[in-house]
Amino acid sequence: MESIQIKRLDFKDEVWTWKEFIGALIVAFVVVPILIEYLLHAYINNILANDLYAGTLTGLIMAICFLYSIYMISLKPHHLTWKDIGLRSFPIQYLTWIILWIILLIIVGVIIIFAMSWFGVNYENSKTASIQSQVTPVNFIIGFVSASVISPFYEEIFYRGFIYKWLRAKCGIYTGMSVSSLIFMLVHIPTYNVLPITFVSGLVFSWTYERTGSVIPAMIIHGCFNGIAVVATALA
Repeated sequence: MESIQIKRLDFKDEVWTWKEFIGALIVAFVVVPILIEYLLHAYINNILANDLYAGTLTGLIMAICFLYSIYMISLKPHHLTWKDIGLRSFPIQYLTWIILWIILLIIVGVIIIFAMSWFGVNYENSKTASIQSQVTPVNFIIGFVSASVISPFYEEIFYRGFIYKWLRAKCGIYTGMSVSSLIFMLVHIPTYNVLPITFVSGLVFSWTYERTGSVIPAMIIHGCFNGIAVVATALA
């Protein structure tokens, strides 16, 4: 797809088993949604009485939980480092493709939003509503940092650095991309109106990891796309 030649991921010495993979899924689908997103978020929101602040603090705790889980599940037991799951530099020539992927995601996102609107599905959800109802400089900065910095950082390490890499080693490139993107989409329930965009973006993020061996390009694309969405939401 891309003309430049970049070293692909090496999966020959993969050490992770089904135990690690299932452990990661339990974190993503059970521990975080129930204990953090539901119970802890409700508790924090009750104290702060501000859904945006509570959501941001909850997101920060989620980030810590995901990163700690990956360290304990996939790195520490096998004496690996963060570099082994893609937290490494990438070829500078890939910057051009990063820009192109951002533009492509924006175009695809707009098309999907218009298509869903045609069928009567609103693009707004609880997150966009909380930003729009409390548009102040401080709240905008909080929402922007949460969406464009915190979320892309831990999500790319977890869903591409581990989930995709595990699936890629077991199932190949395209199955790995599809299944990891499906998982990435499902964990974003109940924001049903953005699920198609989430799936497509998951494919893009997996492909950039495949092409560069680094999750940083995906973090950049992910962060820019989310940041643009926050700006558009605030202006709307």
